[in-house]
Amino acid sequence: MQESHKTELVLFDLDGTLIDTAPDFVLSLNKILEFNGRKKLNKNIIRFHVSDGSAKLVEIGFKINENDAEFQKFRNELLNEYEKNLTNESEIFDGVDDVISYLNTNNIIFGIVTNKPYKYAKPIVNNFEILNASKVLICPDHLSHIKPDPEGILLACSELNINPNNCVYIGDHEKDLEAGINAGAKTIGCMYGYSLSKNENYDGSMLVEKAVEIIDLIN
Repeated sequence: MQESHKTELVLFDLDGTLIDTAPDFVLSLNKILEFNGRKKLNKNIIRFHVSDGSAKLVEIGFKINENDAEFQKFRNELLNEYEKNLTNESEIFDGVDDVISYLNTNNIIFGIVTNKPYKYAKPIVNNFEILNASKVLICPDHLSHIKPDPEGILLACSELNINPNNCVYIGDHEKDLEAGINAGAKTIGCMYGYSLSKNENYDGSMLVEKAVEIIDLIN
């Protein structure tokens, strides 16, 4: 059972938590697979691995690992294509606007801590007006270690002068929850995202099936 503290800050993961970016990853990966004479992947397979990053998408798409001589070439092709498609089909998850409105109305500040590089994350965040009130955007560019290391969450808390015990971190991947727990924050797992399983308890993290359920768990 997580200890109760007054929530002063809510930090979100990006992909699979605030924004459904999977459609643009599906478009980008399948385009470069087709360009390279490979078979396209089912969108649900790609969706499941979005939160694992571009390296994993190349691995499953081309059926190679990072030791393959062409791995980095394909990864660069994917990232270049994805940069062209950052906001083509990505959408805010249903209910996220209600959560952000609740936070704003109740003077609870929020920010974003993501493993997505800044050059991709910033344009996506800027594309959605509801996220304009975010007080911080922490990306790997700002860190020595990414999630599941808690460095990003701790940096966000430090920049906003908030005790991590009074922070909630929300994500859709086991690494998100591990990072939040290691930072001393309360954690909420998004089952509507890409990676969490209903068969796990994730060290007691609170879980939601829909984004709007976050509201009742914040305090």
